[in-house]
Amino acid sequence: MLRSLFIDLNSYFASVEQELRPELRGRPVIVVPVAADTTSAIAASYEAKALGISTGTMVAEAKRLCPTIAIVPARHSVYVDYHHRIVAAVETVVHVERVMSIDEMACSLTGRDCHRDRAVELAHAVKRTLAEQVGSTLRCSIGIAPNDYLAKTASDMQKPDGLVVIEQTDLPYVLYPLKLRDLVGVGKRMGERLYRNGIYTVEQLCTASAPELHRAWGSVEGERMYRRLRGEHVPHLETQKSSISHQHVMEPGLRSREGASGVLHRLLQKAAMRLRSYGMHTSNLYVSVRFRSGEKWKSDLDITPTADTIQLTQILTSVLETCPWSQGEPFKVTVAFTKIVDGDATPLPLFDHTGPARERLNDTLDQLNTKYGKNTIYMGTSWNAKHSAPMRIAFHHIPDLETDSDDHSDDHSDDRSNQTP
Repeated sequence: MLRSLFIDLNSYFASVEQELRPELRGRPVIVVPVAADTTSAIAASYEAKALGISTGTMVAEAKRLCPTIAIVPARHSVYVDYHHRIVAAVETVVHVERVMSIDEMACSLTGRDCHRDRAVELAHAVKRTLAEQVGSTLRCSIGIAPNDYLAKTASDMQKPDGLVVIEQTDLPYVLYPLKLRDLVGVGKRMGERLYRNGIYTVEQLCTASAPELHRAWGSVEGERMYRRLRGEHVPHLETQKSSISHQHVMEPGLRSREGASGVLHRLLQKAAMRLRSYGMHTSNLYVSVRFRSGEKWKSDLDITPTADTIQLTQILTSVLETCPWSQGEPFKVTVAFTKIVDGDATPLPLFDHTGPARERLNDTLDQLNTKYGKNTIYMGTSWNAKHSAPMRIAFHHIPDLETDSDDHSDDHSDDRSNQTP
């Protein structure tokens, strides 16, 4: 029985840019975090991929491979806006059971929709609806299978604009031509573990017993993989948020001690606002600076649990005094709260330097910045980088435009007005 229809938007960021800017259609396009030869592409159109340019390709290399390539600075708030429009459009055809990432979603099939012909009809209807209601350049690959895992696998088997169905009777043979790294959950390290356990091919993976996969994974996740590969419905494990992080490759003009410090404070303030929006506190502050020389400095400091921006700013200021800035030009910076807990479960400190007044101050700052934009009120430590480090989209985190967006004055209707019928 077919239970899942999985949708994977093709070259999503680049496709959105091509939708908004008709002059980019049919051209090689890369989307970049900042306009600099020393950064890399975070997305590439299929025209660029045909030339050997993909996500992770350095801008300088992309220019060498294609001197006329269009280099487009990322507009993450626009991509989030389109994401919500896409989900709404898909919902008019089939229920979106689970949003997996900014460009992936799993839809549940029930009743007569579980039959192959009807499921394929729904897939074609999704493609038509996206073209008509969202944009003609937004193509997707769709996989249909007995569970979400196999439907995701099917969606990767034919790109772009693919449609692949895996039925129970096709298993496991239909998977044999794939490579181990083609499977979700088998990255570089997991691949090495499988090799050490004598599993070198997908066929060997599919024919291994549940205990063998338990041993290879070192946990019950191996048994869950065994069941997924056989088409069983394996419930998703709800994960508890355990960290918040922001990182940024800096613009050339900010690659100095002062610039890097300003960007780090900017990232800290963004992370602190997210922390409070979740009702969480952090008991750890992680900071790193990567230099153009290849050297990396980091600090991993346990602190008294807090969500107070002023307190975190003071800690970060002290931490940065220990950074060996003489190592050269800072290139990439990271701020992370790696140990976060429910704010209501945090013990009250013996010596409370914040108190209700500070909490009200933080709440007021958040409300003002949410309503008028992130730079309405900010800590002076980030003055030289207040327009740097804009909103980013992580693979499993779709930003909330109220808490994560950097400028609420953006008028996305202007962007959409450039669309053609």
